[in-house]
Order: sequence, then structure tokens, then C-alpha cells
Amino acid sequence: MQLESLFTAARSFNAYEDRSVPEELLREIYDQLKWGPTAANSCPARFVFVTSVEAREKLLACVNEGNVAKVTSAPVTAIIAGDTRFFDQMPKLFPSRDFVSVFAGKEAVIADLLARNVPLQGAYMMLAARALGLDCGPMSGFDAAALDREFFPDGQWRANFLCTLGYGRKDSLFPRNPRLDFDEACRIV
Repeated sequence: MQLESLFTAARSFNAYEDRSVPEELLREIYDQLKWGPTAANSCPARFVFVTSVEAREKLLACVNEGNVAKVTSAPVTAIIAGDTRFFDQMPKLFPSRDFVSVFAGKEAVIADLLARNVPLQGAYMMLAARALGLDCGPMSGFDAAALDREFFPDGQWRANFLCTLGYGRKDSLFPRNPRLDFDEACRIV
């Protein structure tokens, strides 16, 4: 795999070709991202791939005005959510240790793990999508409470961020912004 397709040449797209993404490809994305490491193999992220007209309308009612065109254009928008009861799966995911008792009823500990690991798994999703030939458009601009009411009314899953997926239109790209140099962002101690 060329690093360019994952990082240096990869971009955040704002519009997409009128071309569907097959369900098999979405399944392949998940089948790859699930192998990325998480704390205690907790795998707390949940992914909702919004593809239907009905689901897209519900989602559009929750996104900020500046993201409406991006979501409308994309054949898929992924809702990357955190499962507040992820630890119920821990006997399967880490059978050699009792992690249920580590998390059950401990809201701060649960929130801490979700804050670190859900975005991490979302990043794995974007890398898998790019490696499989799709383009991505991650975004935060949405009303999380409204989205959670629409898509997760039982309150167990909570939206973390959104990411459009598809075949990006190069004419939708803004000029590439700079990044910090190593010495500006890193320390070796």
C-alpha cells in the first residue's frame, strides 16, 4: 500500500461523483478496520452507514448548514458512534479477564475510554476506505443531540463524528492547507 493514498495525497472531499458504493465494500471497510487496536480490545465504536433516501433526510435535518451539500452529494455518510455499553461485549472480545466489572456503572471510566477509542476506530475506518479506493469527508458540524434522538433513541449509542464516503470530485477540493513541521508538533525526550 502506498502511503500517499492514505496520507500525503489523500484529501477531505466536499462533493462526490453520482456513483453508488456497494454494500460489499462497506462490509470490507468494517472487516479491515475492526483489526485496529483499541484499549483492552474494547472495540467501542459503532458505525451506521447512511445510504437510503429516508435515512439521509433524517441526517440532513441534523447537520449544520455548511455540511448539507456534502452529505447530499455523498452516496454514503457514516455515523461513527460510541456504544456506552461496549463492555457487554468484553467477554467475547477479551475473554481472559473480567472487564465488565471494570466498566459497569462507572460513567467517567466509560466516557474516558469512548473519548479515546471511538475516534481512533473512526480513523481506522477512513484509512480502510482510502485503501479500498474511496474518498472521505470527516466532519463535526452537526447537532449531536438531535442526531442521537433520530438514530439512537434508546441512548445506548452516541454520535461522535460523521464521515462522508464515496468517489470524490476533485473540483470540490479547497487548496491544501499546511501542516505543522516535526519540530512544531513533536518532542523526543
